[in-house]
Amino acid sequence: MTNTRTDDANRPAGDIAPPSGNDDERTTLVGFLDYLRDAVARKALGAPDAEARAAGAPSGTSLLGLVKHLTGVELNWFVWGYAGEGDPADHNAPVTADESAETLVAAYRAAAARANEVIAKSPDLDTPGIRSVRPGMAPASLRWILVHMIEETARHAGHADILREQIDGTTGR
Repeated sequence: MTNTRTDDANRPAGDIAPPSGNDDERTTLVGFLDYLRDAVARKALGAPDAEARAAGAPSGTSLLGLVKHLTGVELNWFVWGYAGEGDPADHNAPVTADESAETLVAAYRAAAARANEVIAKSPDLDTPGIRSVRPGMAPASLRWILVHMIEETARHAGHADILREQIDGTTGR
């Protein structure tokens, strides 16, 4: 995941800190989203494969399923909806036998990097996207999409925290 904040220049890859308290709005929003993306990716890596694939809740939610879901959501909101590029992603596709934590996290990071490219190209946060991801809703502004994606990713990062703790007791970032 792309992290361009100067305070993170000496941090190892995959160890993204939240934004400082004095950044501009775009940097703050993208910074929090990158921080949450990193938290989700880190929860998925290193978990035993069978347990990371298994449903950890009655809804069928699994750790790897969350990563795959968020990959599709990133692509849908930023690339397909906002930029108007490509085809919509199936954000509810099941994890397949040939997908590993490493390949799913790599795809998630690639989707986040692509989303950050779209964000960087937008002239301002008020510009609406090309199309709406939600039926009946007008195309959202980049600001709305960023706040929505922070909310969505934070919610699923919390789910990932609980699932990983249930798998092997790992807590924290």
